[in-house]
Amino acid sequence: MELTLDLYEKWLRLFAKKVESNKAYLSELDAAIGDGDHGNNMARGVSAVEEGFNLKAPEDLTSALKLTAMAFISKVGGASGPLYGTAFLEMAKASLKTNDLYDLLEVALAGIKKRGGASAGDKTMVDVWEKVLPDIKNGTLTEEKIQEAVDATKDMQAKKGRASYLGERSIGHLDPGAVSSGYLFTNLLKAEE
Repeated sequence: MELTLDLYEKWLRLFAKKVESNKAYLSELDAAIGDGDHGNNMARGVSAVEEGFNLKAPEDLTSALKLTAMAFISKVGGASGPLYGTAFLEMAKASLKTNDLYDLLEVALAGIKKRGGASAGDKTMVDVWEKVLPDIKNGTLTEEKIQEAVDATKDMQAKKGRASYLGERSIGHLDPGAVSSGYLFTNLLKAEE
């Protein structure tokens, strides 16, 4: 599937609304296994993205992706800023050669893994990205599949990030980065409707 500038902007605005309306919930999830700031951090990031779009409409997909990356890198603290920022930056670079959604998300995931040093099973956003990408490639992604990928992090023991300090006590909690990634992909489906 082709990622156009219009689709991208619609997607990110929907994602921003979802994050803003669930900011407290994301922070609550993070308070259980992290430092409790994921919701506020993500809300700051998406709000900066929206401001950027409103200030000067991006001329093309590459500049829209770059704007998103810079908003996350400069405005978002914790691990989510650098990780989401890296994802969108890698997509921006790749968008000079392709606008295939799967190809762009594949380089984004590689960037997240390299930046955070996480792999599938570590109870991070990677767990959601790894599960949904094949479905994006095959055009079989559903909200149920996204939710399953998010829910699967509940029974994992965190091996990366602040949650890893809790060891076995991290089991039984959803990973906040996985939940916000779930929002990202759910709103991609909504943007495509």
